[in-house]
Amino acid sequence: MIVKEEFLNKLRRSFGLNLYEVKIWTALLSRGVSTAGELSEIGDVPRSRAYDVLEGLEKKGFVVMKLGKPIKYIAVDPREVVERAKKLVKQNANESVNRLEELKGTSVLNELELLHKEGIEFVEPSDLSGAIRGRHNLYSHLETMIKAAKKSVTIMTTSKGILRKIDALKSELERLHKKGVKIKIAAPITKDSASAVKDLMKIADVKHIDKINARFCVVDDKDMMFMVMDDTEVHPTYDFGVWVNTPYFASALSNMFNLAWKDMTSADKVMAKF
Repeated sequence: MIVKEEFLNKLRRSFGLNLYEVKIWTALLSRGVSTAGELSEIGDVPRSRAYDVLEGLEKKGFVVMKLGKPIKYIAVDPREVVERAKKLVKQNANESVNRLEELKGTSVLNELELLHKEGIEFVEPSDLSGAIRGRHNLYSHLETMIKAAKKSVTIMTTSKGILRKIDALKSELERLHKKGVKIKIAAPITKDSASAVKDLMKIADVKHIDKINARFCVVDDKDMMFMVMDDTEVHPTYDFGVWVNTPYFASALSNMFNLAWKDMTSADKVMAKF
């Protein structure tokens, strides 16, 4: 049996299997019922590993061991496998979340925080910077920055970026708004983003820009992140940003933003056109 490598790789990513597991599984699917020896030959997997691989697949609900001798294995219907895999992922995710929740208020977390605080004392201001790859990581770090805001959050983004930020940051921005943190957001407002911007206007000052294409966030005039690539030309996986904690640079950028802010069109005027 010849299975394309691209197909095997898709299965590995989708189901979280290793190479031997997808080879044995697809071999069994092609046969329906088979022995470990037959599957090792069909799937080109070392015979010594076949039983371990099948045992692992059995625990994950991909195969069923048939009673009798010689020992044979039966393939579970792929649609049923998908449902079982979903349940397993949810179960593992919930267990991981619960373990992390249990750390709150424990001596372990207290020790970690102490280590971090002591370590910061030896860090030069110029070292408080970093390169962040991948849009998921960018938004995770943005959320962390915004959570710590005490006075202000300034955001400039794109027409697509404002939609992403509403999805990822809205709840945190709502919390800050209730605390009295000043939130300013500048972005191109389009018909597609109009309804989302309307909700955002309840918790932030929003203005329309059409001549500036930039993506950055400044928190309390000291912590900032700017994205170095055009989000219309880069895949989310390869998106890239730079984070710096420097009052001098962040304050300068914030001041330039405020100068430009005066000439920007209010969101109300733009929304009236849609």
